[in-house]
Amino acid sequence: MAERGPRRRVTIADVARHAQVSTTAVSKVLRNAYGASPAMRDRVKAAIEELGYRPHAAARAMRGRTFTIGVLLPHIRNPFFADVLDGVNEQLAGTSYQAILVQGGGTDLAAESRAIEALIDRQVDGILMIAPLTAKSRLEEVAAEMPLIVLGRHERSSAYDAVFDDDDAGTELVVRHLIELGHRRIGHISQRCPGRGRPLALPHLTRAETYRRVMDEHGLAAEIAIAVTSWTEEGGYDGTRELLARSPRPTAIFAGDDQAAFGALAALHEAGLSVPGDMSVAGDDNTKLAAMANISLTSVDQDGVLMGRTAARLLLERVEGRAAAMRFSVTPTLVPRRSTGPAPADQG
Repeated sequence: MAERGPRRRVTIADVARHAQVSTTAVSKVLRNAYGASPAMRDRVKAAIEELGYRPHAAARAMRGRTFTIGVLLPHIRNPFFADVLDGVNEQLAGTSYQAILVQGGGTDLAAESRAIEALIDRQVDGILMIAPLTAKSRLEEVAAEMPLIVLGRHERSSAYDAVFDDDDAGTELVVRHLIELGHRRIGHISQRCPGRGRPLALPHLTRAETYRRVMDEHGLAAEIAIAVTSWTEEGGYDGTRELLARSPRPTAIFAGDDQAAFGALAALHEAGLSVPGDMSVAGDDNTKLAAMANISLTSVDQDGVLMGRTAARLLLERVEGRAAAMRFSVTPTLVPRRSTGPAPADQG
């Protein structure tokens, strides 16, 4: 009995013949590019499904397109990054693009550099970097090689697009909220920056500077207290213990982000302090965990899903040839919850 050879791989030409369109039309549908009518898209997608066509990544790379985008995360533990990724996936749904996620190493610049090189080596069509620590000059070098979107940084560049929250406005909202509740001794948790970087380019630098400004504008410069740790549960825990050791201790803490705020809540619970009776706590990011009834964390909402969706849209536009740099800023809102309340009467 004759042996059957391996099944021939379905090609883009097969799809074009089956749909009775050109291979160029199939390519446009695969890339979700302009110039393909809804009827043509329907025919091509039906042919792809009927034939079981799968684009060959290696062949696409040789032609200059892999239909993959790289997403660089500082780490995978921050729930805000999950919101951003939800937005990215929403935008990519219905296209032929897939996201490849890599972890940059948190505050490890060398690890972040290796992760960036890994994405470049894998010939992704573009990169979305979320809150990278890499110097602007290096980001522009990467942008000269491939389309780049930077999410979370404030500096301007003609080489890449930027998507960011108005961290100045968000911080002003939360600090003013605490002041209006009667708090004077308001502490803040920030994080260390391993590189020199450009001042105010990174969110934690902007938030710390705005915290200082708002406190000063309200005559509270003498009450400024910043614990510099990290925006992690461990960092929030350590930063809160540091603030509690001060005399007099704060009556409220703006933890910088939700993840640090969760650590702050743990430290206060361990110290036997009630929230918000003894200490008010606020975060930033308005993650899904912040809204849980047993946490009920006051937080600044910067709409991570919208940021992710916008970043992915801008990146696909870059891949398709747009050269002019774009900037997109999210206007934040404050979501008050049960973790903040009036200052203790005996705060002095």
